[in-house]
Amino acid sequence: MPKVTVRYWAAAKAAAGTADEPYDAETLAEALASVRDRHPGELTRVLQRCAFLVDGAPVGTRAHETVRLAEGGTVEVLPPFAGG
Repeated sequence: MPKVTVRYWAAAKAAAGTADEPYDAETLAEALASVRDRHPGELTRVLQRCAFLVDGAPVGTRAHETVRLAEGGTVEVLPPFAGG
């Protein structure tokens, strides 16, 4: 199973209480399920509004189950930002 880093930004970072964490996951859906298990509560609510980058590429509207993760990869958790 690939080892990846989940990196949190803004409100997600505040809710997780950390800037990043390691996870073992084959897909984005598996990684996010592990995040929700580790951080029930506020972070779970924040994740509903987030966009995600996997190794720098936007996930967009792709189903999270179809987004494969690579060994040593990074998932960026991006809450909506104010401003422009």
